[in-house]
Amino acid sequence: MSIFTIITILVVLSSIFAYINVRFLRLPSTIGLMIMAIALTLLVLLVGMLDVRVINSAESLMRSIDLGELILDVMLSFLLFAGALHTDWGRLKEQAAPIITFATIGVLASTFVVGTLFFWVSNHLISYEIGYIYCLLFGALISPTDPIAVLGILKKIGVPKQLEVKFVGESLFNDGVGVVIFLTLFSIAERGIENVGAGEIGLLFAEEVLGGIALGLALGYITQKLTSTIDDYETEVMITLAIVMGGYLLASKLHFSGPLAVVVAGLFIGNSTRETAMSETTRTYLDRFWELVDVFLNAILFVLIGLELLIISFAPGYLTAGLIAIPLVLLSRYLVLKTPIYFFKDKLGFVNRTDLIMTWGGLRGGISVALALSLTNEMNREYLLTVTYIVVVFSIIVQGLTVEKLIKRLGVMRASSSEEKDT
Repeated sequence: MSIFTIITILVVLSSIFAYINVRFLRLPSTIGLMIMAIALTLLVLLVGMLDVRVINSAESLMRSIDLGELILDVMLSFLLFAGALHTDWGRLKEQAAPIITFATIGVLASTFVVGTLFFWVSNHLISYEIGYIYCLLFGALISPTDPIAVLGILKKIGVPKQLEVKFVGESLFNDGVGVVIFLTLFSIAERGIENVGAGEIGLLFAEEVLGGIALGLALGYITQKLTSTIDDYETEVMITLAIVMGGYLLASKLHFSGPLAVVVAGLFIGNSTRETAMSETTRTYLDRFWELVDVFLNAILFVLIGLELLIISFAPGYLTAGLIAIPLVLLSRYLVLKTPIYFFKDKLGFVNRTDLIMTWGGLRGGISVALALSLTNEMNREYLLTVTYIVVVFSIIVQGLTVEKLIKRLGVMRASSSEEKDT
């Protein structure tokens, strides 16, 4: 099947699902699209019982798409940049301490808590033998909240600004850190712990994180210098597109964190460059272009996640592990958030039950599935992919549909504009 045919099928399906969602379901787009994609998948499986050619064709389509590479190497850079571009750096800076803690120490701690608990559950509760390092890999890929899923839900919910900033800031940065932790553990799993020194691990982590941040600042500065010398919205929008694509590719060649690079570049351009080096016309077109990119890629991404059900293995033990992993992941996130929230609550504005809201609202998405797909067969790929898929689907559909009700039940509503300005 040609690339053009695959893209056409995905665009047509995404457009049909988006219309049905807006016209009839009126759910947050990420949730509505994925529910319809899963429903279509179940229909294909049902029809496939009568005509095996149907399911064979559908499976052939999904297996011809390298979803891991598509998300991590193509879609992620655009989606992260679009999210960072519209993030208020002033508010983000006010909450920098808890955001950095959540996105670094929090992700690292969650990796070990989830990995350790999952190791015990797999080996002792459901009698599935799996190495501890592979359980840590699962902890690393499932711990970061997905900025794509989180931002999509937050657009529909009236949470207070200080809470929204924590959600957005954490989700924009923790996936980059999570990918770095995952790659480090992946290297250890491939080469063996005895062949990887502590110094090498520290150097890899520092190179990825610090290099990604430095590259992002450089990309933002270059964009500002270029756009300040011209006044042509078409060219300036093209420059931002080139910065995202070229910057992400350069980061991968330099072994820097591409996600962190585009997030930092997006924050720089969205908060400094657009105000000092762009005209009002350029700012308008820039916003509309990246909003459209965000909506378009989000639609395709969550349709793909739904269709991925076609090639997921649901052996009895796998299904049980996935269902147990749901509360396990939620409990781990709650415990990891509890300490920093308690530490910062007197210094910064934390709304009532921030720990509970951020636990239930910390959605997992395409990044977790993509990382699970990158595992090798020796790393128990099918088992971990199935467990990851179950956690992600529960996260997006169940948590995504109920987080607004939770916020209302806790009495945490967005303040008026005048009140927000005073905070």
